Amino acid sequence: MTDLLTTVPTLSGVSVAMLRDAILGHLRTSLGKDPGHASVYDWRMAVSHTLRDLIMEPWFAATRRTYGEDRKRVYYLSMEFLIGRMLEDAAINLGLHGMIEEALAGVGPEFRTLIEDEPDAALGNGGLGRLAACFLDSMSTLGCPGYGYGIRYEHGIFRQRFEGGRQVETPEDWLIRRDPWVFERPEAVATVGFRGHVETQGGRSVWHPGETVVAEAHDMPVVGWQGRWANTLRLWAARPTTLFDLARFNAGDHTAASEPEALARTLSRVLYPNDGTQAGKELRLKQEYFLTAASIADILRRFRGQHSDLRKLPAHVAIQMNDTHPAIAGPELIRVMVDEEGIPFDEACEVALQVLGYTNHTLLPEALERWSTWTMGSVLPRHMQIIERIDDWHRRMNPKRPASVSILAHDEVQMGTLAFVTAHRVNGVSALHTDLMRKTVFHDLNALHPDRIVNQTNGITPRRWLALANPPLAKLVTDVVGDGWQADLDKLKGLERHVTDAGFLGQFAAAKRENKVRLADWIAATGGAKVNPDALFDVQVKRIHEYKRQLLNILEAIALWHEIREDPSSAIVPRVKIFGGKSAPGYATAKLIIRLINDVATKVNADPVTRDWLQIVYPANYNVSMAERLVPAADLSEQISTAGTEASGTGNMKFSLNGALTIGTLDGANVEIREHVGAENFFLFGLTAAEVVARRARIGHEKAAIGESQRLRDVLMMLAEGVFSPGEPGRYHALTDMLWHHDHYLVTADFEAYYQAQRAVDRAYTDPADWHRMAALNTARMGFFSSDRTIKGYMSDIWSVPPAI
Repeated sequence: MTDLLTTVPTLSGVSVAMLRDAILGHLRTSLGKDPGHASVYDWRMAVSHTLRDLIMEPWFAATRRTYGEDRKRVYYLSMEFLIGRMLEDAAINLGLHGMIEEALAGVGPEFRTLIEDEPDAALGNGGLGRLAACFLDSMSTLGCPGYGYGIRYEHGIFRQRFEGGRQVETPEDWLIRRDPWVFERPEAVATVGFRGHVETQGGRSVWHPGETVVAEAHDMPVVGWQGRWANTLRLWAARPTTLFDLARFNAGDHTAASEPEALARTLSRVLYPNDGTQAGKELRLKQEYFLTAASIADILRRFRGQHSDLRKLPAHVAIQMNDTHPAIAGPELIRVMVDEEGIPFDEACEVALQVLGYTNHTLLPEALERWSTWTMGSVLPRHMQIIERIDDWHRRMNPKRPASVSILAHDEVQMGTLAFVTAHRVNGVSALHTDLMRKTVFHDLNALHPDRIVNQTNGITPRRWLALANPPLAKLVTDVVGDGWQADLDKLKGLERHVTDAGFLGQFAAAKRENKVRLADWIAATGGAKVNPDALFDVQVKRIHEYKRQLLNILEAIALWHEIREDPSSAIVPRVKIFGGKSAPGYATAKLIIRLINDVATKVNADPVTRDWLQIVYPANYNVSMAERLVPAADLSEQISTAGTEASGTGNMKFSLNGALTIGTLDGANVEIREHVGAENFFLFGLTAAEVVARRARIGHEKAAIGESQRLRDVLMMLAEGVFSPGEPGRYHALTDMLWHHDHYLVTADFEAYYQAQRAVDRAYTDPADWHRMAALNTARMGFFSSDRTIKGYMSDIWSVPPAI
């Protein structure tokens, strides 16, 4: 087998013949197969190992430079890394996609077949996890030395399927076959403790954990654009400290003998276990501490390899807490400095403050985690003591602080407040979100620390979300503006001068239709409805939650269906509404909304009067790979959350970049997207964030809104009468009751404006040339929303880390 690492010093020297030799070599030596007997899995593994070989040199070189130049490193702590498939991503970033296709020609399966064989890594669920993955890509592209730290979940959140319209959760099995992208690091382990007791020895507090597990490292290289730099995603898997209690087994206590292994495996089995029980709450807290403690131990081990004084940490280490999940990082870092190094407590707090940054992703009170002091004290007794002292330290440093900013309130630890107090920078993820943080959830803390909150509007990586996901449009972009946009998305501005050119718009439309045909074929092949690729593809894909208002979308679909049934001549353009997303297992209302969507789809898709004009599709188990199909094919992007609830959104950016027009509220990054693409190229509706607050204060606003809309009353009557639930007319009484009496997310208030905005969409779609002009302007003006721009902001304003390349 050709040794690519020694014979090819740069990617420019790689040839198709060398790649073919390497693939066939791996097939023989790594898989033990010859080409005539190799399965698709064998070929995929051989190609993956070949690309991984090429990533090694930039990975090793980046590590050598970082150590050799004693560079400051960024450590990104996140409970989620929704990385998706890695094979095609690696080929794109290395610039070898076409060459791999050629290398396989005539000797193996098509490259696309191998790509489709790779499972999605089940390491995340929503936008927070996908953002983390985009950030790792950009950090490597920009040469920002860094590590991502997460948990290697065996089963992820869950695999979703539908039975009778209901969501059914089953374990994800992505690790059933070997992962070619991960290196096990049995030498890189950390022991993590829970429970136990604290005693004083020699003037220092000593924590004696009652339970311990071992965190075992699994490393994944993350290569940036053109392979110039590569960082590491380190995922922790929990293993028992004691494999098996043979004495208890021999004594007949067979179940108890396996308790250590059961505890460890439980920690890294499932993302976001249901915390509706006390046991679930404790498991969730243990997971968060497991991630954080193992990561901080690893960070300090790396620091101590070159330095001895932890007081110097801020010059060499930046730790970013992605949401409140790793907020225990402050107490853990302080614990190590105080208990193990003897650093005075106040000084340890100041060091931690300079090291830590906190990204807030939500304004929803229920999403700003809180733990009862009893739970925290039981699971992490030493950390409970430290949290109390941090609260006291913050009070002493700010003697005029109001009681509202206490970390401890109502016998609970306020993790959002803890993260704010222990971080030198707290960033929002859109301009609106940052402004609302200052005015709402962190109003009093912002008054105390007016320079601490900063904005870093989210972004997405153009490598995956245009170059990889949308080859037809990516080729057109390259043909028009030239190469290099993959790492400089502002070059898309060059498209704008062509949006009045009929030839260019024809090519733009052809790229969109190619993606729509591909999606329509996939929907049919996976057992879905046969959809018309010339229809308007109206897509809403995201976590199912009341504030994201999938309910508003499906209610409008019912109203449209009813209107077409009553007057078929009212139909303007055929439309396919596509939903995707999962509900948390314990979220009853969200699961009921899922069932409603599926019930409405069953009724509408079978209706001979309307099915040529309206279809509803809900593919199960939404993930990154499904998004890569849906996003390029979308004509309309649904970003309809209640104003003031979505922190940013990144799906809105992906759709606009790929030439979908947005129907949305002034929420999250919608505000900035609309400013960039132009108000005339965005379908706006709904109350503003300030109007939402005022409307909620009006008693009976739900009944007033329903009373003003005969259309909405008709829809609610159909739900109440069981039109979509024959045999069970009361199935959706809980939803109708909520809409009549406690509509917190203002579906009723915004319904009529949303319906009218959708009819404006219909009218616009009847003029294909103008529609494609608006869509092309969306693509051309999305350069600002690259995650490269976001990471440059973090490097400059939060981490103080210069690029290494």
